[in-house]
Amino acid sequence: MKVFIACLGTETNSFAAMPTGWTNFEETMLYRGDATKHTPSTFSLPLHVWRKATEERQGQVVESVAAFAQPAGTTVKSVYEGLRDEVLADLRAAMPVDIVLLSMHGAMTADGYEDCEGDLLSEVRKIVGPDVVIGGELDLHCSITPEMIEAADVLVTFKEYPHIDVAERAEEIFTICQAAHEGTANPVMAVHDTRMINMWRTPVEPMKGFVADMQASEGTGDILSVSFAHGFPWQDVPHTSAKMLVITDGDAELAASTAKGFADRLWDMKEETQGETVSIDDALDAAAAGPGPVVMADVADNAGGGAPSDSTFILRRALERGDRDLLIGYFWDPVAARFCEEAGEGESLDLRVGGKCGPSSGDPVDIRVTIKRIVHDAEQTFGDAQMTMGTAVWLSTDAGIDLILTSKRTQVFHPDGMEQLGITPANYKGIVVKSIQHFYAGFAPIASKVIYVSAPGAIPRDYAAIPYKRFDDKYWPRDDVSQL
Repeated sequence: MKVFIACLGTETNSFAAMPTGWTNFEETMLYRGDATKHTPSTFSLPLHVWRKATEERQGQVVESVAAFAQPAGTTVKSVYEGLRDEVLADLRAAMPVDIVLLSMHGAMTADGYEDCEGDLLSEVRKIVGPDVVIGGELDLHCSITPEMIEAADVLVTFKEYPHIDVAERAEEIFTICQAAHEGTANPVMAVHDTRMINMWRTPVEPMKGFVADMQASEGTGDILSVSFAHGFPWQDVPHTSAKMLVITDGDAELAASTAKGFADRLWDMKEETQGETVSIDDALDAAAAGPGPVVMADVADNAGGGAPSDSTFILRRALERGDRDLLIGYFWDPVAARFCEEAGEGESLDLRVGGKCGPSSGDPVDIRVTIKRIVHDAEQTFGDAQMTMGTAVWLSTDAGIDLILTSKRTQVFHPDGMEQLGITPANYKGIVVKSIQHFYAGFAPIASKVIYVSAPGAIPRDYAAIPYKRFDDKYWPRDDVSQL
């Protein structure tokens, strides 16, 4: 058995002003044939799983490009085509192969390509022909398109948000694809549109039970896999809405009916699964009232959704109110981080923080800070992977608010990203994390309460008001439910 593995992806925010180019890929993840020799990140982790599984079965692995960029705006055309063509050239050189396994995001758009995954899978199919098994692992914030379904044999999304099951889904894909190659399974995929735009939090009910039921159905009769593709609300493409994806062993009717059944359940609990957000003042009041730490998610400034991660709205309001004993991070501010490096640990200086990337970032904040700690090549845990932060800087202020800067744009994933600086997060009354949900697995165990804050930012939470141009279907919550 000869297995070809590769990774190419990013999550595209169609409304973000930051283009996704070579520098973003180089700073985030870019390997050419040797990703499995390095510490796994979220999207290279499947390659590690697939190599191990293949070699345990005395198979041969051909490893190609592993490229992923921090979510931002549209990918530059030449960058996407260059990376895609490297993968395709490696595949041609590797032929003949038995299985192709691709780690992708599922919400990647480039200039001239609104469905990069569909394009990549289609080009792979042209090379390998109809008999080679093609499998793909996707982030659950993906758009499932007809082109993807037509070109691939097996598509599986993460089930959990935060994404703590990347390795398990990679194993699931390998198992199904191996069975298809050996002729012991005939994967058939069906998709059902939920007609909804939302963000679903899987660690809490009712979504926790919904995911458990998805998993319980797998292995029942001929059902091989059940995925819920949540969609990425800020990718403006024709297939943005959330969809159920079911794979069965040769039973198209069962796949379709199962997908519809789960989609109907989601529809019935749509109001219950709407995430509650509170105002900045209400969040800060909760932190002040205690007990701490109250973890406050600055959801509109999440780098993982294409936001700059340098907005100052919560910081400014906390300063105006005189709130103290707060920790806020991570501010993507390589300029301020550089100034801190020049000054050195233990020094105090007047520093301009954040507000550098446009109106959605707010105005910069000028504040007196003391540099507590600087860590180069900082990292934080995300599931089974380690994510880079660049240079991380811990600052204390005379106002009683501590800040963390990073030279690489990243959301907050885990407390260990703060602990490496010498910080004990649990000692603060309030912790503001620039993230939507991926922080949850690491921070919920230490939090007295988790709050989602409706601050301004680059990722608006009013799903009914997202100014789509390419996505023109009716959907909840924008349109009259009776018309859907």
